[in-house]
Amino acid sequence: MDKPAIPTFAVLGHPNEGKSSVVSTLTEDDSVRISPFPGETTVCRHYPVTIDGREILRFVDTPGFQQPRKTLEWLAAFQGPPADMAAAFIAAHKDNPDFSHETELFSPLAKGAGIVFVVDGSRPLRRVDIMEMEILRLTGLPRMAVINTKEHHRAEFLDDWKHEARKHFNTVRLFDAHRATCAERIDLLESLKHIDPEWQPMLQEVIAAFKNDWQGRINRAVTVILDLLAGAARHVVSDTCGDESQAPHTRTKLETRYRTDIQKMEKAALQEIRKLFKHNLFDVELPPHSIVNEDLFSKKAWHVLGLGQWQLAAAGAAGGGILGANIDLALAGHSLGAFTAIGGLLGGGSAIFGARRAFNARVKGLPLGRLKVEVGPVKTDQMLFILLDRALIYFSHVSNWAHSRREPPLQAPAPAGRQGITSQWEAANRKEFARFFAAARKNDWPALAALKPVTAGILGRTLQELSERKIPLE
Repeated sequence: MDKPAIPTFAVLGHPNEGKSSVVSTLTEDDSVRISPFPGETTVCRHYPVTIDGREILRFVDTPGFQQPRKTLEWLAAFQGPPADMAAAFIAAHKDNPDFSHETELFSPLAKGAGIVFVVDGSRPLRRVDIMEMEILRLTGLPRMAVINTKEHHRAEFLDDWKHEARKHFNTVRLFDAHRATCAERIDLLESLKHIDPEWQPMLQEVIAAFKNDWQGRINRAVTVILDLLAGAARHVVSDTCGDESQAPHTRTKLETRYRTDIQKMEKAALQEIRKLFKHNLFDVELPPHSIVNEDLFSKKAWHVLGLGQWQLAAAGAAGGGILGANIDLALAGHSLGAFTAIGGLLGGGSAIFGARRAFNARVKGLPLGRLKVEVGPVKTDQMLFILLDRALIYFSHVSNWAHSRREPPLQAPAPAGRQGITSQWEAANRKEFARFFAAARKNDWPALAALKPVTAGILGRTLQELSERKIPLE
């Protein structure tokens, strides 16, 4: 029996113990079928792990045992070479439907796959569990026991499981398939590396590829977020109207368009981050109380996120109104008095989030008798810090959402106080981002190029820390 060219592990265990959940989480594949009903898996399903278009690892989801007692009796009586045991069992039972599950799950073992045996650590150890462990011990293949510590598990059974598993397996690990972080997945692979010395070189390459891939995703997420912030900082919408009486309506229309544009930018960026972490079929739902679920321009979002006024001032960020509006007026047919009145009409009495806007006006040669109204770019960095905070919160959730977890978060009380991550940064980091926002607002490309390495470094370190943070059980 030869070792597979690609490291391959058969994931075995009793039905409904979490085999498919472990496979889904380790492969980051949300297409793995997970069912609360036992016996749903009747044939082996292969799930490759691919990085940069190359398969580096493979897991095989197998059926649960059907006849463990009779299977154990047959294996104990087998007189042939241990390496031929799995193949001999398949040959002896392939036409017996009573052993269809066993012949199926023995198929990858006959080809030299390693064994990952998954048990539910939240229930008591049973005699049938010991039989299944002994079956796998008799194969002589490299094997690990994974005690799936499901949410709200009862810890009093864990010692019994660990004591018995140590008798039958090279390595025993606790693993919560529904909440495992990237670091915990890599730790599990590190443990697999030690179940057989011959597997170590291949698995060392796999682990290095996993780590490089994860760092690459963080780097791409940094680019996505910085592009969102730069685009929002410089964004301007404009339109023309026939005379000053139409200017307020044009301004209101442009404000709506501006907010819609920024929201679309944010949504596109968050979707790109979600794709980076391979959540393809199921939405990664945030807790209902998450501030990311709030409208970006709502009072609540601005109250919970963003910076205090003293933090904005320390960063050198602009204060006051949110948007600037420019009115370009053709000279012919208008007096400067009328122009001044229009500026006062647009600037006064218009409020959002309780903050009065500051509108600018200038005279510019346009077709006779027309006004041009512009909204943007954003005048205060507060909105940009809020955009950044929302992206950070979303990244933290999506990068740590295990692919086997299908149920939505439960309703829970919203956290008290500010949730903004940037408000916890050192002042020097906020100041660098304020400089980045100012350069983006002015389309100062040389300054942006100089500032990007610094802001990317700050953001990359923050994302790395967030990706190692286990999300709570909502």
